[in-house]
Amino acid sequence: MASLRPEDRAQRAFRDAQEEWRRALESHRLAPPDAGFGARLAGLAAAAGAEAVACREADTAGFEWPPHRASANKPPYELQPGTGRRGLEELWRVFDAAVAELNRAATGTDLIEVAAAYEALAAAAGELASTVEREDRASGLLPRERARRSA
Repeated sequence: MASLRPEDRAQRAFRDAQEEWRRALESHRLAPPDAGFGARLAGLAAAAGAEAVACREADTAGFEWPPHRASANKPPYELQPGTGRRGLEELWRVFDAAVAELNRAATGTDLIEVAAAYEALAAAAGELASTVEREDRASGLLPRERARRSA
């Protein structure tokens, strides 16, 4: 990718981030309430982080965000309030606020605003992923990590 013009690199990074985001959302659709929930949240956090980076690169290259009618978008079912989602309710409130902000920002054209919204969502999903994994290990849904010993 080093030989590409900055504009081309930004467009490729943007497309790649959009695909990663699509896959992360798809992993949550119709997912069973299983031990993979924390890993799916971690994947969503990584995808949101990649989107933020791609948006900042695209802004630097002179692009603007293609506005969406995202205000009506809902996250996949297992990420919606009232669905029995695991983790601390206060973290879910932060997550829900980040989703609402991303939906709001995505209706405009400001890539930096969208990047900031993705960053907030990445942080919220990442914190939830860590918390859910700890809770799942404590409950036995995930195996406990074995203590490492010196050789």
